[in-house]
Amino acid sequence: VKGVLKVSPAGHEQEDIGAVLIRLLGNFAAPRRLGRVYGSNAGYRLPNGDVRAPDVSFVRQERLPGGRSPKGFADYPPDLAVEILAPGQKLQDVGEKVGEFLDWGTPMVWVIDPAAQTVTVYRSLTQVCTLGPEDTLSGEDVIPGFSIRVAELFE
Repeated sequence: VKGVLKVSPAGHEQEDIGAVLIRLLGNFAAPRRLGRVYGSNAGYRLPNGDVRAPDVSFVRQERLPGGRSPKGFADYPPDLAVEILAPGQKLQDVGEKVGEFLDWGTPMVWVIDPAAQTVTVYRSLTQVCTLGPEDTLSGEDVIPGFSIRVAELFE
């Protein structure tokens, strides 16, 4: 990012939540051939050359070059980018990253807050909804038919 390598290992709680989400999304998307689900090592090269790697991401099948994952960084935005907050991290701390993905054309960004057990859904910087444990998290038009109770991410 801006010529500086920014890498910080995730904690076990973050990775556990990410793994649960990858499993749930993958088990839903794969048999329906909806697209691919990626973990935190999948980088996306923004138009300015910066590379961002959300904790979890999804790309619709029809947007994959030749229907396959690219060999290197993707030069297109994910359809869903997910950030999982680290202990002590606040929603505002990932605001720049959320804004970059939305500005680049990512139609939906989820920010998962393990401490509050919430998911904040961004469709734009002004179209924002925060869901609690008993609410339903939906893939909306990005991953049609996918839905889970928010609490499933933290069980």
